[in-house]
Amino acid sequence: MFSFSGIWIPLVTPFNRGAVDHEALDALVRHYAQAGVAGFVALGTTGEPAALDEREQDAVLATVLASAGGLPVVAGVSGNHTQSVCERIAALNETPVAGVLAAAPYYIRPSQAGVAGHFAALADASRKPVIVYDIPARTGVQLELPTLLDLAGHARIVAVKDCGGSLAKTLALILDGRLQVLCGEDIEMFGALCAGASGAIAASAHLAPERFVAMERALREGRLADARALWHSLVPLVRAAFAEPNPGPVKAALARRGLIRNELRAPMTCASAALEDALGKMVA
Repeated sequence: MFSFSGIWIPLVTPFNRGAVDHEALDALVRHYAQAGVAGFVALGTTGEPAALDEREQDAVLATVLASAGGLPVVAGVSGNHTQSVCERIAALNETPVAGVLAAAPYYIRPSQAGVAGHFAALADASRKPVIVYDIPARTGVQLELPTLLDLAGHARIVAVKDCGGSLAKTLALILDGRLQVLCGEDIEMFGALCAGASGAIAASAHLAPERFVAMERALREGRLADARALWHSLVPLVRAAFAEPNPGPVKAALARRGLIRNELRAPMTCASAALEDALGKMVA
């Protein structure tokens, strides 16, 4: 089974006058591959998948897979109708993705039994490793520790993207050891890695990928002072990247560097002018 560790980029989806900009997406993926990241997440929250139709999602994934240079690519899949998500996963079985990242059913707020049944059904439908995406702020449903520990018994559920907001739960998952823990709250990354998380899926790593990679490597090699210095230099950037709704700030910073156009799909909006200016100074 594939091991998920290191710094992963949850890719933005560039747009150009309303259409997906595949040329810019290809260039981004190639750039980050050279920066030493461990892999990519396509169609995660940062990629605005809710604003893409199925054809666009398929095309984005195809571009990322073609451009990744052999690095692993995880595909985001989410929905609140279990059968529909299972059908999407069955289609992904025919692609070379390294795994799927699935959030709890949003809006309907099922019971813990319903959540467990949903993820078990997805994992049964998948021939790829499954990363459970624990992000109650977006889904409206908590993944409680007993539920996650129960899901850890499924052969294809191998990791959790941890945005659960509970240090106690994070530590319990790390200590249990059956699920790899990938930090999904960027500002908590350093502490999570020190505690034993396997890696991070970090939107802010779009903006300084080499430094994030170097920080994670220093921790892995036991060079705590080096890692701490790198992390302290990154904290202002991480804070700025989430000062307004993601991925607006990240896209503004990338646009300042000429890598993409500063464009999102409604109802998402671009970062404020003040934040864009501040980010521009940080990534200049």
